[in-house]
Order: sequence, then structure tokens, then C-alpha cells
Amino acid sequence: MTPGPAHLLAVDPAGLGGVVLRAPFGPERDAWLAALRAMMPAGAPWRRIPPDLPDNRLFGGLDLAATLAHGRPVAEAGVLASVDGGLLVVAMAERMSAATAARIAAVLDRQEVAVEREGLRLHAPARFGLVLLDEGIAPDEAPPAALLERVAFRAMPDRHPPEVVQTAAARARLPRVRLPPRMLEALTGAAAELGVDSPRAVLFALRAARAAAALAGRRVVAEEDAALACRLVLAVRATRRPAAGQEAEPEPPPPPPEPAEAESEEEESAPPPPSPEQLTELLVAAAAAHLPPDLLEAVPPRSLAARQGGGRAGAARRHASIGRPIGARPGLPRGEHRLALLETLRAAAPWQVLRPRPPQRLIALRPEDFRIRCFKRRNETTSIFAVDASGSAALHRLAEAKGAVELLLADCYVRRDRVALIAFRGRGAELLLPPTHALARAKRCLAALPGGGATPLAAGLAAALDLACAEERQGRAPLVVVMTDGRANIARDGSAGAARAQEDALEAARALRLARIPAILIDTAPRPQPLARALAEAADALYLPMPAADAARLSRAVGAAARQLESG
Repeated sequence: MTPGPAHLLAVDPAGLGGVVLRAPFGPERDAWLAALRAMMPAGAPWRRIPPDLPDNRLFGGLDLAATLAHGRPVAEAGVLASVDGGLLVVAMAERMSAATAARIAAVLDRQEVAVEREGLRLHAPARFGLVLLDEGIAPDEAPPAALLERVAFRAMPDRHPPEVVQTAAARARLPRVRLPPRMLEALTGAAAELGVDSPRAVLFALRAARAAAALAGRRVVAEEDAALACRLVLAVRATRRPAAGQEAEPEPPPPPPEPAEAESEEEESAPPPPSPEQLTELLVAAAAAHLPPDLLEAVPPRSLAARQGGGRAGAARRHASIGRPIGARPGLPRGEHRLALLETLRAAAPWQVLRPRPPQRLIALRPEDFRIRCFKRRNETTSIFAVDASGSAALHRLAEAKGAVELLLADCYVRRDRVALIAFRGRGAELLLPPTHALARAKRCLAALPGGGATPLAAGLAAALDLACAEERQGRAPLVVVMTDGRANIARDGSAGAARAQEDALEAARALRLARIPAILIDTAPRPQPLARALAEAADALYLPMPAADAARLSRAVGAAARQLESG
């Protein structure tokens, strides 16, 4: 049996930090969790929490019922104070806020949590592991980075759950397992070859190798233990593929031994252990064999999300009454704001002894006690295609746009974005497909796309800017995708002339930049054109020369940019 993340985590739950289990709710995930729980120590705490658990329940705080009953502040212990030595299971971890994740990470780093007992503030031990249940659908939906950094493993359950084995002897043997210095040097070298910069990842790999050796009954970490740790810990964090090593020149064979001494030397000599360099190559090869094919996809040269300032469309925004609840804040319940009853009572409870109680009332409330609920709503992304439909090659470009728009619409149910299409030709621009999720409606509009005529590039950019601003006012994040070769010959006022048309196009591109609208300019010319590159620089857009672009490649580029906007 080859140990997996569940076996190693059961041996050293606190030292390895935990595991991210990416899978939807179902029997396969339940079987994986049941196997992990069966291998944990007898009586080890196993606590399951939602992602939006209030801080007073998580870290401890005021016990509202006891405070109101006794007339004095009474503290209650949080969940983290009762999970020492066990595992904390976070359901829907991709929905946990960054602030809550940062506070849990601080508890993991200190390995203790503050508690109040009989009026004294004490520190209780809190050495536990995390099981982050990642139910995200889109690739950009993931648990907070602060928690991902502090767990060793990534796992995806399948139809065959981990085999349940006895781990008590391995836990008892773990403190005495020794790690040779050459293994330490080899694992750090493998991390450098794979582009793993985090020192925590190397420490997790060392702990995983020791846990694997303890599980196998060894007192010293062997090569297979280090290779297993490299596959389970470092391979999933790789940021580059290891370079292919050059074959070394073979060393000359040693001189043959004397006939009288040959037999005795064969009996006494043993093969020397591999050097740290050879062991590093072995570990890198083991990790490279398990790299997912789509793990190291190229990313755009710069982030489009950085173009948007804090609080702009594209990021999750606070809302008064719509979205996912994220806590409460001081305020009066007026208009759309809803009263947070428990938080209001909790804020007023400590002051009841000092306040005169009104007649026929159990609690004395003041305006500063009121709390209102806060909600967070994730905004949609609208991808606006502005397609150059002029010239003899327009039919080819429009076919690419049709395929890309249909692929994007198929992904709308995953990314929750919208798609619009603007075609510019002749003397102006026309909105052929308003922002929509409807696939059938989009296909009907795309079927009759016209082509041919002059190139009013400035009009197309202006129409895309107007639609993007309208989408921003609706609380959505616009992304403008311009498909053109940059050769404008119709000015903004409809007059012909390449020089005037190019100036108007550059001015319209600068307007996109001033409005802080993220954009991608796709150069569809047979060869990259300086005019198209100048437009991209004026709009501060991502420039993609695609003379032979296909719908799938275009859809991947736009989808990656849309995910950056939503995560920004």
C-alpha cells in the first residue's frame, strides 16, 4: 500500500497542517473523510464549522444567555479552544473571508488561543490540523491563500477511499525518526528545481517524509519516503517544469582488482549511497511524473485586475440586503439595512448593570448598541466584444468571434459572466448582441452577422466604452475585447481619411484608459501591426497578436482575464 495524504495526516495532523479536499458534496467525499477520521487517534477532536462562523463562536466571546441571566459579563470558549490534537473541518472553505482566515492562521502559528476563565485571560493550547472542503466550481474559486499556505496536501477523492490502517504505532515512532542531512539537502534542492519558493512547503515535505518513514516502521527516512513527500507536497506547488538535465560523461571504469583480492572485496563492499545531487534528481523526476498537464499554464504578462482600484466593479462588494451575510456593524436599521438582533443584544448586555432599566422592559437599549447585518455580493463580469467587421477578411474574423462568444456563453453558468457583441463597419458601430446569458438568443444574433465596408475604429471603441460604462453603473465588471488590425480609415464624424481616423481611434483608446476599463486588443492581421500595438498602449490594454486565432484560444484568453477581474 502506498500511503496517501489521509494516512500521513493521521500520523501528524498538527505538524502537516492539514489538507485541501476539492470535491463536491457526495458519497466519495464522505468516504474519504470517514477513512481519515477512522485513522485519527481515539478521542481526537473532530469539529466541523461553516465558513461564516462568527468570531465569538470561533475564538470565544460573550455568552449572551448567561450574561443576561446573571447580570454580568460571562465568557464562553470558542471552537478553536476545544480542537487541540484533532482536526477542524471547514465546509465550503472557498467562501471563508480573508479576515477570518487570517485570524485562524495566527492561531495556527502561535499554536494557542486566548480564553477567559473566571475573569482571567489565559492561553489554551491549540495544535490542530485543517480539512478545507473546497466545493468551488470555477478554477479561481479556492480557499483563502492564508490557509492554503499552512496545509501540506491537496487531494481529490475518487471512487476508492483511502485504505484504513492502524496509525497508533506510527505516531509513537514519529518523534524518533531521523532525517539524514543528505535528504534535507535533496528536498530543498528539489523545491528549488520545481520553483517552490515557500519555506513552509519544504518544512511540510520534511515532515511528510518523516511521517511516511514512521508509517513504514523505519527509524531513518529512506529515498522512497522523500520521493513520496516530494510528490504529495512539492509537485502540487510547482511553478515551473524542471529543466531537462544533460547527460554527464561516463566516468572511466576503475581498474580491475587483483585476482587474489577480487572475491574478498565483492563480499565486503556495498554500493555507496547516492549523493545529494543524485538524490535531488531522483526526487525531481518523481515529482515531475505527477505534475498535472494544466498545472503550469502560461498566465498573461500583467494582471488586468490591478487596473481596477479598490472597491470597483469586479471584486466582491458590501451590500445592504442582498448577498451572503458576512457579519454585522454598528448602525441603525433604516431603509434596506436589517437589524442583527443577537449582535445588538450582545453589545448591550455588558452595560445592563450600569444602566437604569426602563419600566416593563427587560433590557435597556441605546442607539450605540444597535447592529445591522452586512452582506457581500459578487459582481458579474461582462465581456464586450468589439469586432472589426470590415474588409475582405471580415468573414474569417467574424467566424472566430462567433465561436469564441458561444464558448464563453457555455462557460457563463460556471463563471457567472455576461457576453455582448459590437460590430463596426461602414460608417459606424452597431450593438448586435446586448449583454446576455442566453445561449439560444446569442446564436440567433450571431447567425446574421454582416461583413464588409470601411473601418470606423473610433466609433467601435466609443460604442464599447459607452456599453462598458453602462455595465459599471449596474454594478458589473466590464472587460472590452477588441478584434481589429488597427487600420482605421473612417473618422469619428464619418469622414474618410486614414490620418484623421487614426487620431480619433487613438483618442478613443485613451478614453478607455482614463475610464479604467480593462481591455484586450487582439491583432487579427496576418502580421503584427504597429498601429494595433499603438492602440493597445494608448488604451493600456493587453496586446495579443493572433493572426491565426481560433475560437478555443480566444475563449481561453478572455476567460483568464475575466477570472482575474473577478478575483481582483
